[in-house]
Amino acid sequence: MLEGLPPNNAAFVMRLRCPEAQARALADLVVETFDPAETAAAAFEEKATTESWAATPWLVEVYFGHDPDEANLRELATVAVGAELAAQIEFDRVLQKDWVAASLEGLSAVRAGRFVVHGSHDRASVQPNDIGLEIEAALAFGTGHHGTTRGCLLFLDEILKRRRPQNILDIGCGTGVLALAAARALRIEVAAGDIDADAVAATRANAVLNCAGPWLHPVQARGALHPALWKPRAYDLIFANILAKPLRMLAPSLAQLAAHGGDVVLSGMLLRDVPGVATAWAAQGFAIAKRRHIDGWATLLLRRGGA
Repeated sequence: MLEGLPPNNAAFVMRLRCPEAQARALADLVVETFDPAETAAAAFEEKATTESWAATPWLVEVYFGHDPDEANLRELATVAVGAELAAQIEFDRVLQKDWVAASLEGLSAVRAGRFVVHGSHDRASVQPNDIGLEIEAALAFGTGHHGTTRGCLLFLDEILKRRRPQNILDIGCGTGVLALAAARALRIEVAAGDIDADAVAATRANAVLNCAGPWLHPVQARGALHPALWKPRAYDLIFANILAKPLRMLAPSLAQLAAHGGDVVLSGMLLRDVPGVATAWAAQGFAIAKRRHIDGWATLLLRRGGA
Protein backbone atom coordinates (compact mmCIF):
# COMPACT_ATOMS: atom_id res chain seq x y z
CA MET A 1 0.00 0.00 0.00
CA LEU A 2 1.10 3.56 -0.64
CA GLU A 3 -0.65 6.64 0.63
CA GLY A 4 0.11 10.32 0.89
CA LEU A 5 1.54 12.76 -1.60
CA PRO A 6 5.33 12.61 -1.33
CA PRO A 7 6.82 16.05 -0.65
CA ASN A 8 8.72 17.78 -3.42
CA ASN A 9 11.93 17.85 -1.38
CA ALA A 10 11.60 14.69 0.70
CA ALA A 11 14.90 14.32 2.49
CA PHE A 12 14.14 12.34 5.65
CA VAL A 13 12.89 8.78 5.98
CA MET A 14 11.69 6.59 8.84
CA ARG A 15 11.92 2.81 8.34
CA LEU A 16 10.70 -0.22 10.23
CA ARG A 17 10.67 -3.90 9.31
CA CYS A 18 7.84 -5.73 11.03
CA PRO A 19 4.97 -8.19 10.46
CA GLU A 20 2.26 -7.27 7.98
CA ALA A 21 -0.45 -6.34 10.49
CA GLN A 22 1.78 -3.88 12.34
CA ALA A 23 3.13 -2.48 9.06
CA ARG A 24 -0.34 -1.68 7.78
CA ALA A 25 -1.40 -0.25 11.14
CA LEU A 26 1.61 2.07 11.31
CA ALA A 27 1.21 3.29 7.73
CA ASP A 28 -2.50 4.00 8.28
CA LEU A 29 -1.73 5.86 11.51
CA VAL A 30 0.80 8.07 9.76
CA VAL A 31 -1.68 8.83 6.96
CA GLU A 32 -4.33 9.87 9.46
CA THR A 33 -1.93 11.93 11.60
CA PHE A 34 0.21 13.94 9.18
CA ASP A 35 -0.48 16.36 6.34
CA PRO A 36 -0.31 14.34 3.07
CA ALA A 37 1.32 17.33 1.39
CA GLU A 38 4.33 16.94 3.69
CA THR A 39 4.47 13.21 4.35
CA ALA A 40 4.32 9.96 2.37
CA ALA A 41 3.81 6.55 3.95
CA ALA A 42 4.36 3.18 2.30
CA ALA A 43 4.01 -0.36 3.61
CA PHE A 44 4.88 -3.27 1.38
CA GLU A 45 6.15 -6.82 1.37
CA GLU A 46 9.82 -7.25 0.58
CA LYS A 47 11.44 -10.30 -0.86
CA ALA A 48 13.11 -12.25 1.92
CA THR A 49 16.90 -12.33 1.64
CA THR A 50 17.69 -14.18 4.88
CA GLU A 51 15.93 -16.70 7.08
CA SER A 52 15.40 -14.04 9.74
CA TRP A 53 13.29 -12.06 7.27
CA ALA A 54 10.90 -14.94 6.68
CA ALA A 55 8.75 -14.04 9.72
CA THR A 56 8.80 -10.26 9.21
CA PRO A 57 8.96 -9.53 5.47
CA TRP A 58 7.16 -6.16 5.51
CA LEU A 59 8.80 -2.75 5.37
CA VAL A 60 7.24 0.54 6.44
CA GLU A 61 8.78 3.71 5.03
CA VAL A 62 7.66 7.23 5.88
CA TYR A 63 9.15 10.18 4.00
CA PHE A 64 9.15 13.71 5.40
CA GLY A 65 9.77 17.09 3.82
CA HIS A 66 11.27 18.29 7.12
CA ASP A 67 13.50 16.92 9.88
CA PRO A 68 11.10 14.77 11.96
CA ASP A 69 10.92 14.65 15.75
CA GLU A 70 12.25 11.13 16.32
CA ALA A 71 11.12 10.85 19.94
CA ASN A 72 7.56 11.89 19.15
CA LEU A 73 7.43 9.55 16.17
CA ARG A 74 8.54 6.57 18.25
CA GLU A 75 5.88 7.44 20.81
CA LEU A 76 3.25 7.65 18.08
CA ALA A 77 4.42 4.38 16.52
CA THR A 78 4.06 2.61 19.86
CA VAL A 79 0.29 2.95 19.47
CA ALA A 80 0.38 0.91 16.25
CA VAL A 81 3.26 -1.53 16.70
CA GLY A 82 4.11 -1.60 20.42
CA ALA A 83 7.13 -0.30 22.31
CA GLU A 84 9.49 -3.13 21.32
CA LEU A 85 9.08 -2.60 17.58
CA ALA A 86 8.94 1.19 17.93
CA ALA A 87 12.40 1.07 19.48
CA GLN A 88 13.68 -0.59 16.28
CA ILE A 89 12.64 2.29 14.01
CA GLU A 90 15.50 3.71 11.96
CA PHE A 91 15.83 7.27 10.68
CA ASP A 92 17.87 8.34 7.68
CA ARG A 93 18.40 11.24 5.30
CA VAL A 94 18.02 10.58 1.56
CA LEU A 95 18.23 12.58 -1.64
CA GLN A 96 15.03 13.16 -3.57
CA LYS A 97 16.38 11.28 -6.58
CA ASP A 98 17.07 8.28 -4.35
CA TRP A 99 13.49 8.38 -3.02
CA VAL A 100 12.03 7.61 -6.42
CA ALA A 101 14.01 4.41 -6.79
CA ALA A 102 13.81 3.44 -3.13
CA SER A 103 10.04 3.74 -2.92
CA LEU A 104 9.50 1.15 -5.68
CA GLU A 105 12.52 -1.05 -5.18
CA GLY A 106 11.47 -4.55 -4.17
CA LEU A 107 7.79 -4.04 -4.94
CA SER A 108 6.25 -6.93 -6.82
CA ALA A 109 3.86 -6.47 -9.73
CA VAL A 110 0.19 -5.94 -8.91
CA ARG A 111 -2.54 -7.66 -10.91
CA ALA A 112 -6.04 -6.21 -11.15
CA GLY A 113 -8.05 -8.18 -13.69
CA ARG A 114 -6.35 -7.80 -17.07
CA PHE A 115 -4.11 -5.00 -15.79
CA VAL A 116 -0.63 -5.58 -14.37
CA VAL A 117 1.10 -2.63 -12.73
CA HIS A 118 4.84 -3.14 -12.53
CA GLY A 119 8.22 -1.46 -12.38
CA SER A 120 11.01 -1.83 -14.90
CA HIS A 121 12.51 -4.54 -12.68
CA ASP A 122 9.38 -6.71 -13.09
CA ARG A 123 8.50 -6.57 -16.79
CA ALA A 124 8.58 -10.36 -17.01
CA SER A 125 5.41 -10.49 -14.90
CA VAL A 126 3.33 -9.27 -17.85
CA GLN A 127 1.84 -12.26 -19.67
CA PRO A 128 0.16 -12.55 -23.09
CA ASN A 129 -3.24 -10.80 -23.11
CA ASP A 130 -2.28 -8.74 -20.06
CA ILE A 131 -2.20 -4.96 -20.26
CA GLY A 132 1.07 -4.01 -18.64
CA LEU A 133 1.39 -0.61 -16.99
CA GLU A 134 4.97 0.30 -16.17
CA ILE A 135 4.93 2.91 -13.42
CA GLU A 136 8.21 4.28 -12.11
CA ALA A 137 7.44 7.83 -10.95
CA ALA A 138 7.06 7.96 -7.18
CA LEU A 139 6.70 11.72 -6.81
CA ALA A 140 2.94 11.44 -7.20
CA PHE A 141 0.30 9.17 -5.77
CA GLY A 142 -0.43 5.78 -7.27
CA THR A 143 1.73 2.78 -8.06
CA GLY A 144 -1.04 0.19 -8.04
CA HIS A 145 0.03 -1.23 -4.70
CA HIS A 146 -2.45 0.82 -2.72
CA GLY A 147 -5.92 -0.63 -2.21
CA THR A 148 -7.61 2.42 -3.72
CA THR A 149 -5.77 2.20 -7.03
CA ARG A 150 -6.31 -1.55 -7.21
CA GLY A 151 -10.00 -1.12 -6.48
CA CYS A 152 -10.37 1.37 -9.33
CA LEU A 153 -8.53 -0.90 -11.76
CA LEU A 154 -10.75 -3.84 -10.83
CA PHE A 155 -13.86 -1.76 -11.51
CA LEU A 156 -12.40 -0.62 -14.83
CA ASP A 157 -11.78 -4.24 -15.79
CA GLU A 158 -15.36 -5.10 -14.82
CA ILE A 159 -16.84 -2.17 -16.78
CA LEU A 160 -14.87 -3.09 -19.90
CA LYS A 161 -16.47 -6.53 -19.87
CA ARG A 162 -19.94 -5.03 -20.39
CA ARG A 163 -19.29 -1.90 -22.46
CA ARG A 164 -16.69 0.35 -24.07
CA PRO A 165 -16.69 3.85 -22.57
CA GLN A 166 -16.08 6.59 -25.13
CA ASN A 167 -15.31 9.62 -22.95
CA ILE A 168 -13.29 9.11 -19.77
CA LEU A 169 -12.11 11.54 -17.11
CA ASP A 170 -9.51 10.87 -14.40
CA ILE A 171 -9.56 13.50 -11.63
CA GLY A 172 -6.55 13.49 -9.30
CA CYS A 173 -4.60 11.37 -11.76
CA GLY A 174 -1.43 11.03 -9.64
CA THR A 175 0.97 8.91 -11.67
CA GLY A 176 -1.71 8.47 -14.32
CA VAL A 177 -2.17 4.76 -13.79
CA LEU A 178 -5.99 4.83 -14.15
CA ALA A 179 -6.04 7.11 -17.19
CA LEU A 180 -3.23 5.08 -18.69
CA ALA A 181 -5.06 1.79 -18.09
CA ALA A 182 -8.19 3.10 -19.80
CA ALA A 183 -6.25 4.58 -22.72
CA ARG A 184 -4.24 1.39 -23.26
CA ALA A 185 -7.32 -0.84 -23.07
CA LEU A 186 -9.54 1.25 -25.35
CA ARG A 187 -6.92 3.04 -27.47
CA ILE A 188 -8.70 6.36 -27.07
CA GLU A 189 -7.87 9.75 -25.61
CA VAL A 190 -8.53 10.07 -21.88
CA ALA A 191 -8.91 13.39 -20.06
CA ALA A 192 -6.80 13.65 -16.90
CA GLY A 193 -6.00 16.34 -14.38
CA ASP A 194 -4.37 16.86 -11.00
CA ILE A 195 -3.87 19.85 -8.74
CA ASP A 196 -0.18 18.94 -8.30
CA ALA A 197 2.36 19.81 -10.99
CA ASP A 198 4.54 16.79 -10.13
CA ALA A 199 1.56 14.49 -10.69
CA VAL A 200 0.86 16.01 -14.10
CA ALA A 201 4.51 15.59 -15.08
CA ALA A 202 4.51 12.00 -13.81
CA THR A 203 1.38 11.16 -15.78
CA ARG A 204 2.85 12.66 -18.93
CA ALA A 205 6.13 10.76 -18.48
CA ASN A 206 4.36 7.47 -17.78
CA ALA A 207 2.18 7.92 -20.86
CA VAL A 208 5.29 8.24 -23.01
CA LEU A 209 6.94 5.31 -21.22
CA ASN A 210 3.93 3.12 -22.01
CA CYS A 211 3.56 4.27 -25.63
CA ALA A 212 0.35 6.13 -24.82
CA GLY A 213 1.57 9.70 -25.22
CA PRO A 214 -0.91 10.59 -28.00
CA TRP A 215 -3.84 9.49 -25.82
CA LEU A 216 -3.00 11.39 -22.63
CA HIS A 217 -2.57 15.15 -22.25
CA PRO A 218 -2.90 15.75 -18.50
CA VAL A 219 -3.48 19.26 -17.20
CA GLN A 220 -2.93 20.94 -13.85
CA ALA A 221 -6.32 21.84 -12.43
CA ARG A 222 -8.29 22.12 -9.21
CA GLY A 223 -10.94 19.45 -9.65
CA ALA A 224 -12.33 19.66 -13.17
CA LEU A 225 -12.13 23.44 -13.43
CA HIS A 226 -10.11 23.56 -16.63
CA PRO A 227 -11.29 24.15 -20.20
CA ALA A 228 -9.74 20.85 -21.29
CA LEU A 229 -11.77 18.94 -18.69
CA TRP A 230 -15.02 20.84 -18.23
CA LYS A 231 -17.48 19.12 -20.56
CA PRO A 232 -20.95 18.88 -18.98
CA ARG A 233 -22.78 15.56 -19.40
CA ALA A 234 -19.97 14.31 -21.62
CA TYR A 235 -18.14 11.63 -19.62
CA ASP A 236 -19.55 8.11 -19.49
CA LEU A 237 -16.79 7.06 -17.07
CA ILE A 238 -15.26 9.25 -14.36
CA PHE A 239 -12.50 8.26 -11.94
CA ALA A 240 -11.77 10.28 -8.80
CA ASN A 241 -9.19 8.56 -6.60
CA ILE A 242 -8.45 11.35 -4.17
CA LEU A 243 -9.44 11.77 -0.50
CA ALA A 244 -12.79 11.74 1.27
CA LYS A 245 -13.11 15.51 1.77
CA PRO A 246 -12.52 16.48 -1.89
CA LEU A 247 -14.75 13.59 -2.98
CA ARG A 248 -17.54 15.26 -1.03
CA MET A 249 -16.69 18.80 -2.10
CA LEU A 250 -16.36 17.94 -5.79
CA ALA A 251 -19.63 15.99 -5.98
CA PRO A 252 -21.71 18.89 -7.40
CA SER A 253 -19.22 19.77 -10.14
CA LEU A 254 -18.30 16.21 -11.14
CA ALA A 255 -21.97 15.23 -11.22
CA GLN A 256 -22.50 17.87 -13.90
CA LEU A 257 -19.89 16.15 -16.08
CA ALA A 258 -21.32 12.63 -15.86
CA ALA A 259 -23.25 11.45 -18.91
CA HIS A 260 -26.63 9.80 -18.47
CA GLY A 261 -26.11 6.09 -17.85
CA GLY A 262 -22.41 6.54 -17.15
CA ASP A 263 -20.30 5.18 -14.30
CA VAL A 264 -18.49 7.15 -11.60
CA VAL A 265 -15.72 5.36 -9.68
CA LEU A 266 -14.68 7.00 -6.40
CA SER A 267 -11.84 5.97 -4.12
CA GLY A 268 -9.29 7.33 -1.67
CA MET A 269 -11.58 6.97 1.36
CA LEU A 270 -11.39 4.79 4.45
CA LEU A 271 -14.39 2.60 5.23
CA ARG A 272 -15.58 5.04 7.88
CA ASP A 273 -15.71 7.82 5.24
CA VAL A 274 -18.14 6.01 2.94
CA PRO A 275 -21.40 7.31 4.49
CA GLY A 276 -20.32 10.95 4.17
CA VAL A 277 -19.18 10.54 0.57
CA ALA A 278 -22.30 8.56 -0.36
CA THR A 279 -24.53 11.26 1.16
CA ALA A 280 -22.80 14.03 -0.80
CA TRP A 281 -23.28 12.14 -4.05
CA ALA A 282 -26.84 11.10 -3.21
CA ALA A 283 -27.66 14.80 -3.11
CA GLN A 284 -26.61 14.87 -6.78
CA GLY A 285 -28.83 11.91 -7.68
CA PHE A 286 -26.18 9.17 -7.52
CA ALA A 287 -26.34 5.93 -5.56
CA ILE A 288 -23.85 3.17 -4.87
CA ALA A 289 -24.23 0.38 -7.42
CA LYS A 290 -21.30 -1.63 -6.10
CA ARG A 291 -18.41 -1.31 -3.67
CA ARG A 292 -15.05 -2.91 -3.00
CA HIS A 293 -13.10 -2.98 0.26
CA ILE A 294 -9.34 -3.57 -0.02
CA ASP A 295 -6.89 -3.19 2.87
CA GLY A 296 -9.32 -1.02 4.81
CA TRP A 297 -9.99 1.32 1.88
CA ALA A 298 -13.24 1.65 -0.04
CA THR A 299 -13.85 2.03 -3.77
CA LEU A 300 -17.38 2.90 -4.90
CA LEU A 301 -19.09 2.45 -8.25
CA LEU A 302 -21.87 5.03 -8.55
CA ARG A 303 -24.66 5.55 -11.06
CA ARG A 304 -27.55 7.98 -11.22
CA GLY A 305 -30.24 6.41 -9.11
CA GLY A 306 -27.97 3.40 -8.55
CA ALA A 307 -29.21 1.77 -11.77
